[in-house]
Amino acid sequence: MERTKILVTGGAGYIGSHAVVELYQAGYQPVIVDDFSNSQESVMAGLRAILGVSVPLHRIDCNDVEAMRAVFAEEGSLRGVIHFAAYKAVGESIVKPLEYYQNNVGSLLTLLQVMREFGVESLVFSSSCTVYGVPDALPVTEQTPTKKANSPYGATKQMCEDILQDVAAAPAVALRAILLRYFNPIGAHDSALIGELPLGVPQNLIPYVTQTAAGIREKLTINGDTYDTPDGTNIRDYIHVVDLAKAHVVAVRRLLEGKAAAAVETFNVGTGHGNSVLEVVKAFEHATGQRLNYTIGPPRAGDVPAIYADVTKASTELGFTTTTSLEDSLASAWKWQQSLNR
Repeated sequence: MERTKILVTGGAGYIGSHAVVELYQAGYQPVIVDDFSNSQESVMAGLRAILGVSVPLHRIDCNDVEAMRAVFAEEGSLRGVIHFAAYKAVGESIVKPLEYYQNNVGSLLTLLQVMREFGVESLVFSSSCTVYGVPDALPVTEQTPTKKANSPYGATKQMCEDILQDVAAAPAVALRAILLRYFNPIGAHDSALIGELPLGVPQNLIPYVTQTAAGIREKLTINGDTYDTPDGTNIRDYIHVVDLAKAHVVAVRRLLEGKAAAAVETFNVGTGHGNSVLEVVKAFEHATGQRLNYTIGPPRAGDVPAIYADVTKASTELGFTTTTSLEDSLASAWKWQQSLNR
């Protein structure tokens, strides 16, 4: 039986590669588009080792409309798209706002144009809890008002969501989209064959933690301890990357089976509770037996004090819940770091 083809932009990236595994294991045929500007080619070997097959790859920039047309034409029978391809570092976006707007908004516009030309109607969009800005109340629900974003990265996600709402509402356009607002993905595949592969100095907490434990970094600097939280450090909702990947399979199936309740649906994808940075450090030490050398530094521009998800909607409407604990997620991240060390 022929597998249903799903295009995965940014499919060699951290979340994308794990989604590719879950898609294939659920019976779909993922097709990757990636220019490796923020990922490494070794990921493809990891995918091949896990799945036992080579996943089709198109090495192109999603902003290149002619190259994207060529992919759609060559593949011929794409049924849907998961759009991961985006720059994603809050701090970097403050330094390079123009690049973030060009890449994140531009790639979505290009993708939507080509999808329309080739009659592909189903899209799962990689959004973010940054669209909520600094929320007035926690946990945030899908009805929590979006505020001015704290960073250009967050602003690009807000813009992309607005674009999808407007395009789907146009009478001559057939588009069904599910917006998945991620919280903080962590961890790695159980095989330790794929995981988070930051280029250069990590922008995210967990790879910095594991690299510090491995001796690659001298110490972990925690960005601020004077926030209005119980221990003064930022609180985030940390979701295992495989759990997050599985949410994409659920969303794809919902779109292809015509079960979406609206042209555009939005779901928070998290665990439903928050942990502070210091709690994560202690959980890592407990899960792995590794002591971390850490210090407190100044707050980082663009960071909100605390945010975590209300996941009631994802649970009731998608039937999706997470299954991996914080300590198990951190243990998998350490296992991945050890495999990289070898």
